[in-house]
Amino acid sequence: MRKKIVAGNWKCNTTLQEGIELAKAVSKNVTEKGAKDVKVILAPPFIHLTKVVENVNTDRISVSSQNCGTEPKGAYTGEVSAAMVKSTGATCVILGHSERRGYYGENSEILNKKLAQVLENGLTPIFCCGETLDIRESGKQNDFVKKQLDETVFQLSKEDFSKLILAYEPIWAIGTGKTASPAQAEDMLSFMRSLIAEKYGKEIAENTSILYGGSCNAKNAKELFSNPNIDGGLIGGAALKPDDFLAIINAY
Repeated sequence: MRKKIVAGNWKCNTTLQEGIELAKAVSKNVTEKGAKDVKVILAPPFIHLTKVVENVNTDRISVSSQNCGTEPKGAYTGEVSAAMVKSTGATCVILGHSERRGYYGENSEILNKKLAQVLENGLTPIFCCGETLDIRESGKQNDFVKKQLDETVFQLSKEDFSKLILAYEPIWAIGTGKTASPAQAEDMLSFMRSLIAEKYGKEIAENTSILYGGSCNAKNAKELFSNPNIDGGLIGGAALKPDDFLAIINAY
Protein backbone atom coordinates (compact mmCIF):
# COMPACT_ATOMS: atom_id res chain seq x y z
CA MET A 1 0.00 0.00 0.00
CA ARG A 2 1.43 3.37 -1.00
CA LYS A 3 2.38 5.97 1.61
CA LYS A 4 0.63 9.23 2.37
CA ILE A 5 3.31 11.92 2.24
CA VAL A 6 3.48 15.60 3.09
CA ALA A 7 6.80 17.19 2.08
CA GLY A 8 7.73 20.77 2.93
CA ASN A 9 10.03 22.57 0.48
CA TRP A 10 11.47 25.62 2.23
CA LYS A 11 13.13 26.85 -0.98
CA CYS A 12 15.54 29.80 -0.44
CA ASN A 13 14.05 30.83 2.90
CA THR A 14 15.25 31.06 6.51
CA THR A 15 18.70 31.69 7.91
CA LEU A 16 20.32 28.73 9.63
CA GLN A 17 19.14 29.95 13.02
CA GLU A 18 15.59 30.52 11.76
CA GLY A 19 15.62 27.12 10.09
CA ILE A 20 16.60 25.35 13.31
CA GLU A 21 13.73 27.01 15.17
CA LEU A 22 11.29 26.14 12.37
CA ALA A 23 12.46 22.52 12.34
CA LYS A 24 12.01 22.28 16.11
CA ALA A 25 8.49 23.72 15.91
CA VAL A 26 7.47 21.39 13.09
CA SER A 27 8.98 18.39 14.87
CA LYS A 28 7.11 19.22 18.09
CA ASN A 29 3.82 19.54 16.17
CA VAL A 30 4.34 16.33 14.23
CA THR A 31 5.42 14.35 17.30
CA GLU A 32 2.59 15.57 19.54
CA LYS A 33 -0.30 16.17 17.12
CA GLY A 34 0.55 14.85 13.66
CA ALA A 35 -1.26 12.00 11.94
CA LYS A 36 0.89 8.93 12.52
CA ASP A 37 0.12 7.32 9.16
CA VAL A 38 1.51 10.29 7.19
CA LYS A 39 5.18 10.36 6.19
CA VAL A 40 6.55 13.88 6.76
CA ILE A 41 9.56 15.21 4.83
CA LEU A 42 11.33 18.54 5.33
CA ALA A 43 13.50 20.03 2.57
CA PRO A 44 15.50 22.97 3.96
CA PRO A 45 18.39 24.77 2.20
CA PHE A 46 21.66 22.84 1.89
CA ILE A 47 23.39 24.63 4.77
CA HIS A 48 20.60 23.61 7.15
CA LEU A 49 20.58 19.88 6.46
CA THR A 50 22.81 18.60 9.28
CA LYS A 51 21.23 20.84 11.92
CA VAL A 52 17.69 20.02 10.82
CA VAL A 53 18.46 16.30 11.03
CA GLU A 54 19.79 16.89 14.56
CA ASN A 55 16.73 18.86 15.64
CA VAL A 56 13.80 16.77 14.40
CA ASN A 57 12.30 13.50 15.52
CA THR A 58 13.74 11.33 12.75
CA ASP A 59 11.34 8.52 13.67
CA ARG A 60 8.55 10.75 12.34
CA ILE A 61 10.31 13.15 9.96
CA SER A 62 12.67 12.54 7.04
CA VAL A 63 14.96 15.27 5.74
CA SER A 64 15.55 16.03 2.06
CA SER A 65 17.81 18.31 0.10
CA GLN A 66 16.24 20.51 -2.56
CA ASN A 67 18.75 19.51 -5.22
CA CYS A 68 22.15 17.90 -5.79
CA GLY A 69 24.98 17.99 -8.30
CA THR A 70 25.43 15.81 -11.36
CA GLU A 71 28.91 14.58 -10.38
CA PRO A 72 30.19 12.54 -7.43
CA LYS A 73 33.05 14.97 -6.68
CA GLY A 74 35.64 17.16 -8.37
CA ALA A 75 36.34 20.71 -9.49
CA TYR A 76 32.73 21.92 -9.52
CA THR A 77 32.75 25.07 -7.44
CA GLY A 78 29.51 25.64 -5.57
CA GLU A 79 28.06 22.19 -6.21
CA VAL A 80 26.85 19.76 -3.55
CA SER A 81 27.09 16.07 -4.43
CA ALA A 82 24.57 13.38 -3.52
CA ALA A 83 27.23 11.77 -1.33
CA MET A 84 27.59 15.04 0.59
CA VAL A 85 23.82 15.19 1.04
CA LYS A 86 23.82 11.64 2.38
CA SER A 87 26.60 12.47 4.85
CA THR A 88 24.32 15.01 6.56
CA GLY A 89 21.78 12.35 7.48
CA ALA A 90 19.28 13.47 4.83
CA THR A 91 17.55 10.62 3.03
CA CYS A 92 15.80 12.27 0.06
CA VAL A 93 16.55 14.69 -2.79
CA ILE A 94 14.07 16.81 -4.75
CA LEU A 95 14.85 16.68 -8.47
CA GLY A 96 13.30 18.37 -11.49
CA HIS A 97 11.49 21.11 -9.59
CA SER A 98 9.99 23.62 -12.02
CA GLU A 99 12.16 26.40 -10.58
CA ARG A 100 15.30 24.38 -11.27
CA ARG A 101 14.10 23.61 -14.79
CA GLY A 102 12.95 27.16 -15.50
CA TYR A 103 15.55 29.35 -13.77
CA TYR A 104 18.62 27.14 -14.12
CA GLY A 105 17.98 25.31 -17.38
CA GLU A 106 17.91 21.79 -15.97
CA ASN A 107 16.90 19.49 -18.80
CA SER A 108 16.33 15.75 -18.97
CA GLU A 109 20.01 14.99 -19.62
CA ILE A 110 21.04 16.85 -16.47
CA LEU A 111 18.26 15.30 -14.42
CA ASN A 112 19.21 11.78 -15.49
CA LYS A 113 22.74 12.36 -14.20
CA LYS A 114 21.35 13.60 -10.91
CA LEU A 115 18.95 10.66 -10.66
CA ALA A 116 21.86 8.28 -11.10
CA GLN A 117 23.82 9.98 -8.33
CA VAL A 118 20.86 10.02 -5.95
CA LEU A 119 20.09 6.35 -6.47
CA GLU A 120 23.75 5.33 -6.33
CA ASN A 121 23.94 6.89 -2.87
CA GLY A 122 20.84 5.14 -1.60
CA LEU A 123 18.75 8.31 -1.40
CA THR A 124 15.09 8.67 -2.37
CA PRO A 125 14.39 10.92 -5.38
CA ILE A 126 11.32 13.16 -5.15
CA PHE A 127 10.93 13.73 -8.87
CA CYS A 128 8.86 16.67 -10.12
CA CYS A 129 7.08 17.17 -13.41
CA GLY A 130 4.38 19.50 -14.71
CA GLU A 131 3.27 21.94 -17.37
CA THR A 132 3.14 25.70 -17.90
CA LEU A 133 -0.07 27.69 -18.35
CA ASP A 134 0.22 27.90 -22.14
CA ILE A 135 0.55 24.13 -22.41
CA ARG A 136 -2.43 23.61 -20.09
CA GLU A 137 -4.54 26.07 -22.09
CA SER A 138 -3.61 24.31 -25.33
CA GLY A 139 -4.83 21.00 -23.90
CA LYS A 140 -1.42 19.35 -24.35
CA GLN A 141 -0.59 18.84 -20.67
CA ASN A 142 -0.79 15.03 -20.81
CA ASP A 143 1.58 14.82 -23.77
CA PHE A 144 3.99 17.22 -22.07
CA VAL A 145 4.10 15.36 -18.77
CA LYS A 146 4.42 12.01 -20.54
CA LYS A 147 7.45 13.35 -22.43
CA GLN A 148 9.04 14.55 -19.20
CA LEU A 149 8.60 11.10 -17.66
CA ASP A 150 9.65 9.20 -20.79
CA GLU A 151 12.92 11.13 -20.96
CA THR A 152 13.84 10.67 -17.29
CA VAL A 153 12.37 8.32 -14.71
CA PHE A 154 10.92 5.94 -17.29
CA GLN A 155 14.53 5.23 -18.30
CA LEU A 156 15.06 3.57 -14.92
CA SER A 157 14.89 -0.13 -14.20
CA LYS A 158 11.77 -1.42 -12.45
CA GLU A 159 13.80 -1.82 -9.25
CA ASP A 160 15.10 1.77 -9.28
CA PHE A 161 11.78 3.29 -10.32
CA SER A 162 10.08 1.65 -7.36
CA LYS A 163 12.35 3.65 -5.02
CA LEU A 164 11.14 7.10 -6.03
CA ILE A 165 8.34 9.51 -5.17
CA LEU A 166 6.69 11.54 -7.94
CA ALA A 167 5.33 15.06 -7.61
CA TYR A 168 3.05 16.76 -10.12
CA GLU A 169 3.56 20.53 -10.25
CA PRO A 170 1.23 22.53 -12.47
CA ILE A 171 3.69 25.38 -12.96
CA TRP A 172 0.85 27.82 -13.47
CA ALA A 173 -0.29 27.10 -9.90
CA ILE A 174 3.01 27.55 -8.04
CA GLY A 175 3.33 30.75 -6.06
CA THR A 176 0.53 32.34 -8.08
CA GLY A 177 -2.30 31.75 -5.64
CA LYS A 178 -3.97 29.62 -8.31
CA THR A 179 -4.60 25.99 -7.58
CA ALA A 180 -5.52 23.21 -9.95
CA SER A 181 -9.03 22.12 -9.09
CA PRO A 182 -9.19 18.79 -7.27
CA ALA A 183 -10.61 17.32 -10.49
CA GLN A 184 -7.73 18.69 -12.61
CA ALA A 185 -5.15 17.38 -10.13
CA GLU A 186 -6.83 13.98 -9.87
CA ASP A 187 -7.08 13.67 -13.65
CA MET A 188 -3.36 14.26 -14.09
CA LEU A 189 -2.29 11.97 -11.26
CA SER A 190 -4.60 9.25 -12.54
CA PHE A 191 -3.04 9.67 -15.99
CA MET A 192 0.47 9.47 -14.54
CA ARG A 193 -0.43 6.31 -12.65
CA SER A 194 -1.79 4.76 -15.85
CA LEU A 195 1.53 5.52 -17.58
CA ILE A 196 3.43 3.83 -14.75
CA ALA A 197 1.19 0.78 -15.06
CA GLU A 198 1.86 0.59 -18.80
CA LYS A 199 5.60 0.87 -18.27
CA TYR A 200 6.21 -1.10 -15.07
CA GLY A 201 3.01 -2.97 -14.27
CA LYS A 202 -0.01 -2.44 -12.07
CA GLU A 203 1.67 -3.43 -8.80
CA ILE A 204 4.38 -0.77 -9.04
CA ALA A 205 1.82 1.79 -10.22
CA GLU A 206 -0.37 1.10 -7.19
CA ASN A 207 2.61 1.39 -4.85
CA THR A 208 4.09 4.62 -6.25
CA SER A 209 3.27 7.70 -4.18
CA ILE A 210 2.38 10.70 -6.35
CA LEU A 211 2.15 14.13 -4.68
CA TYR A 212 0.39 17.29 -5.75
CA GLY A 213 2.64 20.36 -5.71
CA GLY A 214 0.70 23.46 -6.73
CA SER A 215 -0.24 25.94 -3.98
CA CYS A 216 -1.58 23.28 -1.65
CA ASN A 217 -2.44 24.87 1.70
CA ALA A 218 -4.30 24.33 4.95
CA LYS A 219 -7.61 25.37 3.37
CA ASN A 220 -7.62 23.19 0.26
CA ALA A 221 -5.56 20.16 1.38
CA LYS A 222 -8.49 18.11 2.66
CA GLU A 223 -10.40 18.39 -0.62
CA LEU A 224 -7.29 17.64 -2.68
CA PHE A 225 -6.23 14.68 -0.54
CA SER A 226 -9.70 13.11 -0.70
CA ASN A 227 -8.99 12.07 -4.30
CA PRO A 228 -7.87 8.45 -4.76
CA ASN A 229 -4.71 9.16 -6.76
CA ILE A 230 -3.41 12.14 -4.74
CA ASP A 231 -1.09 10.68 -2.11
CA GLY A 232 -0.09 13.95 -0.46
CA GLY A 233 1.51 17.26 -1.22
CA LEU A 234 4.81 18.96 -1.98
CA ILE A 235 4.22 22.12 0.03
CA GLY A 236 5.91 25.50 -0.50
CA GLY A 237 4.88 28.61 1.45
CA ALA A 238 2.68 26.82 3.99
CA ALA A 239 5.66 24.66 5.00
CA LEU A 240 7.22 27.77 6.60
CA LYS A 241 4.29 28.07 9.03
CA PRO A 242 4.30 25.21 11.57
CA ASP A 243 0.58 25.34 12.35
CA ASP A 244 -0.45 25.49 8.68
CA PHE A 245 1.92 22.64 7.85
CA LEU A 246 0.42 20.57 10.68
CA ALA A 247 -3.08 21.25 9.36
CA ILE A 248 -2.02 19.88 5.96
CA ILE A 249 -0.49 16.79 7.58
CA ASN A 250 -3.78 16.22 9.42
CA ALA A 251 -5.93 16.85 6.33
CA TYR A 252 -6.38 13.13 5.61
